[in-house]
Amino acid sequence: MYVLRTGVAWRDVPAEMVGCSGVTAWRRLRDWTEAGVWLRLHAALLTELCRAGLLDLDDCSVDGSHVRALKGGIMSALRLSTALVPAPSIT
Repeated sequence: MYVLRTGVAWRDVPAEMVGCSGVTAWRRLRDWTEAGVWLRLHAALLTELCRAGLLDLDDCSVDGSHVRALKGGIMSALRLSTALVPAPSIT
């Protein structure tokens, strides 16, 4: 969260903020992500909230801003230009 909020590089994260160097924190984040820790944690949290009756999906929203678009995603159709007149090629 510190990196997201401040925008600092991982190497500049103060060790006292996270209990280890920023590079170590980044490496652990990477390893936990690859191991699927966050998906399992999310599922466990939803299960506990549901069991306790604290999960109300009547008012919710879906946000895909955290999903990376690989090379622009899958194109289902050609993209049309929005320009009134196509620009001449300079190559």
